[in-house]
Amino acid sequence: MSGALSEDAAPPALWSMHLALMATMVVWALNVTLIKWLVTVMDAMQSAALRMGFAALALLVLVYVSRQRLPFFRGRVLLLACGSALLMVYGNQLLFVSAMTRTTASNAALLLALNPLLNGVMEALFFRRRLGRLYLLGLGITLLGVCLVIFSNPNTSWSAPALGDLLVLGSMLSFALGVVLLQLLSQRNADHPGQVSLNTFIYTVGSLALLLHIMLVGDVPMSAITEQPASVWLILAFSGAGVTALGAIAWGRGVAFIGAGRAAVYMSWVPVLGVAFGALVLKEPLTLWHGVALVAVVLGTALCNLDPTRLRRRNPLRRV
Repeated sequence: MSGALSEDAAPPALWSMHLALMATMVVWALNVTLIKWLVTVMDAMQSAALRMGFAALALLVLVYVSRQRLPFFRGRVLLLACGSALLMVYGNQLLFVSAMTRTTASNAALLLALNPLLNGVMEALFFRRRLGRLYLLGLGITLLGVCLVIFSNPNTSWSAPALGDLLVLGSMLSFALGVVLLQLLSQRNADHPGQVSLNTFIYTVGSLALLLHIMLVGDVPMSAITEQPASVWLILAFSGAGVTALGAIAWGRGVAFIGAGRAAVYMSWVPVLGVAFGALVLKEPLTLWHGVALVAVVLGTALCNLDPTRLRRRNPLRRV
């Protein structure tokens, strides 16, 4: 029997979960715009460290309130867990905030549509999972849309927009490799600590690595953090605790309720809303190519989610 809730089991709870997933997509898309704004008003690495710190703090509070325990890893499992945290949080954020200083929120939102697809490819490579025809077709269409985003800018050069877009892709690759390590960890550790506890470990280790980075090799003195106005701190807290931490919990519960394949369909809304937020909030210019790329990304993502071989796949831990 499937772990996903059937349509007839509990309609009110089911519809509330669909609404929660849609709300998660909205805040994930908005978060791209918020991060773009943050790197324009403060040091990019400091913004990443603070955002992930707020995420770890929120998860630690959830662990305490729910009376759960933090996972206790040893030996190779500990190395896998730390490696996953460094890739999924430290490496991902290091590359992503660097990208956001060079590219637009609209471009980044479109590129982030590749995230679940990249996870699927990594899973196929490392765990010998078959990719169906629909998935490969959808992947090709999505890649076409991504290429349109990167190369359609008439001012594109490898020192500015295109480099920023490639750094976004690099951040997604770092995250996808971290998910691979997380799946290896699950195979080696029969006693799964639970979603909240595992997320807490991942984000705590990752945020500590970011903190060490800005303390040891940061370009801006730490005192600059205390000089930020209250509005910046509110956005940092919302992006870290509200979007990253609670968004991951909401996504995990959505997958448990309706299944990974159906929940993944909602990911198509992230590029759509992300482009809209970039244009409305940051006044970023949009071209016809953005529209064409958006259609390609949404169509490609939908085809990948229609692939029956992917609908049966367990969805790994998901971030913003």
